[in-house]
Amino acid sequence: MSSAQDNNNILGLESTHTLLRIYSYYRVLLGSLLLFMFHGGITTQTLGIVSPDLFSYTCLIYTAIGVMTLLSLWQKNFQPSEQQLLAQLTIDIAAISLMVVSSGSATSSLGYLLIITVAYGGIFLNQQLSLLLAAFASLAAIMVGLTDALSKSGGEQGLFSAGALGVLLFLTALLFRYLAQKLQSSQTEAAQQAAVAQHLQSLTQQIVERMNTGIMVIDPVGRLLLANNAAYRLLSRSPHEPLENLPEKIFDMLNAWRQSGAHKQQLFKPEASSKEIRVSFAALKTDIEGDTLVFLEDNRQLMQQAQQIKLASLGRLTASIAHEVRNPLGAISHAGQLLAESADISQADRQLTSIIARHSARVNNIIENVLELSRRKPAKAHTFDLIEWTESFVEEFQHSRLDTSDIQVRHHESSLMATMDTTQLHQVLSNLCDNGLRYSKLKNEISALRIETGIDDRSGLPYIDVIDFGEGVEPEQIQGLFEPFSTSSPTGTGLGLYLSKELCDANEASLEYKPTDDGKSCFRICLAHDQRVLN
Repeated sequence: MSSAQDNNNILGLESTHTLLRIYSYYRVLLGSLLLFMFHGGITTQTLGIVSPDLFSYTCLIYTAIGVMTLLSLWQKNFQPSEQQLLAQLTIDIAAISLMVVSSGSATSSLGYLLIITVAYGGIFLNQQLSLLLAAFASLAAIMVGLTDALSKSGGEQGLFSAGALGVLLFLTALLFRYLAQKLQSSQTEAAQQAAVAQHLQSLTQQIVERMNTGIMVIDPVGRLLLANNAAYRLLSRSPHEPLENLPEKIFDMLNAWRQSGAHKQQLFKPEASSKEIRVSFAALKTDIEGDTLVFLEDNRQLMQQAQQIKLASLGRLTASIAHEVRNPLGAISHAGQLLAESADISQADRQLTSIIARHSARVNNIIENVLELSRRKPAKAHTFDLIEWTESFVEEFQHSRLDTSDIQVRHHESSLMATMDTTQLHQVLSNLCDNGLRYSKLKNEISALRIETGIDDRSGLPYIDVIDFGEGVEPEQIQGLFEPFSTSSPTGTGLGLYLSKELCDANEASLEYKPTDDGKSCFRICLAHDQRVLN
C-alpha cells in the first residue's frame, strides 16, 4: 500500500481530499495573483524583469494545471496516487524555479514559495519521497543561485541565499514529515479507541437486548428515549410498535419516586397481560430530575426464588413427616385391614373399617404428593414441537386409561415451537386431564374433554388449553384454586393443581383458570418461547 493510500486510511478520505483541495486552491490563487500583478503593472520592477515572456507563460500554465487538478479533486471517486502527487509537486518546484529565474534570483523572494510545496510533500509523501522532493527543490534553488553567481547578477550573496534556502527546505521536509507521523500515530490511536468503543457499545447493546430485565430510559418530560426487547415483551407490545404511550401507572410511579426519592420496588400489572411486573427506578445522574432508568422485572423470577427457599424448608419438613406420620399411619391402616378381615365384627363396624382404610389412603396420598413436591428435580427445559408432542401425549394418555375417554384435539397453528421440561409438562397435563375427565363424567356420565393449542393473543406465547364439560368452578373458589389443600372433592388431596402450578412456574410457564364463554372450565398453560427462557 502506498503512502498516499496510508494517509487516506489514517486521515480519512474526506480529510485528505480537503487538504488537497486547499493546496489546489492555493496554486490557482497564487498563479492568478502573480498574473494579475504582472500584467496589471503593479510590480514591474520585481516580477519577470529578466524574461517577461517566460514568467507570463509559466504563470499561465501553472494556473491552468492548478485549475484542472482542482476540478479532478471535486470528483468523489478520484484518489490521486503517490506518483501523481509527486509529479504535481515536482511541477510546482519547476514552475516556481522558472519564475525565480525570469525575475532574477537576487531580487526575487519567490524562491521561498518552495517551502510551502515541500511542506505539503512532507504531509502527503513518505519520508523517502519527501526528502527526494526537498533535495530536488534544494538543487533547483542552488542551480538558480549558481546561475546568478556565474552571470554576476547576484554574486556570492545569491549563492549563499540559495544554500540557506536548500537547508531550510530539508528542515521543512523533516519537520512536516515528523508532524505527519505524529498525526498518523494520533489518528491510529484514536481509530483504535473508536473501534474499541464501538465494539463495547455493540456488546453492551447486545447484552441489554438479551437481558430478561426490561430497561427503559425516560427523560425529565416523560419521553421514552430507549427500551430493550424485554421491556416490549413485559408490556405486551410489539418491538415494531412505538412505546410513546406508556401506561399511566408507570408515570404515576415515576412521579411518586421523584418526589420521595425512595428506592422501593412496586408491582404493576399491564392491562394486556396477566403477569405481574416489578418496577424500580434509578437516576442516571446525581440530579434526580435528569434522565431516569426504569427496570421492569417479571415477578415470577422472585416468586421462583422464594419458592426454592420454601421447597428447601419443605424438604426438611417432609423428611420428618415420613418418619413421624407414615409409620403410625401404616400401623393404623394395617390394623384396620386386620379388623376388616375378622369374622366377628358387625356390618356397621365393617363400614367403620372402610372409612379407616379410605382416609388412611387419602392421608398417604397427601404425604406422597408433598414428598414428590419436595423431591422435585430442577427443570431441564428444551425446545420441541408442541403440536407433535400434544398428539403423542393424547395417544399415550388414552392408552394408559382403563375406561374409554373422548379427548378432542384442536390446533389453531400449523407449527408451534415451545420450551419446557417435557417430563414435567407430561405430569401437569396428565393431572389436568384426569381432573377434567373426572368432573365431566360426574356431570354427563361421559369422560370427555377438549385440548387446544395456539398462540396467546396477549403475551404471544404458545399455550395448551384443557377444557372439560363439568360443572365448572364456583366464583368464590377461583381465588384459592391453586392453593395447597384447596379442593371441593371429598376424595381429593388439594395438591394436584398446586403441584401443577409449581411445575409450570419452575419452567417459566404459567397456569391459570379462565372459563370459556359458554361456561366450561378451561385451564391454560402458557409455555415459554424458545428465546425467552432464563438460564
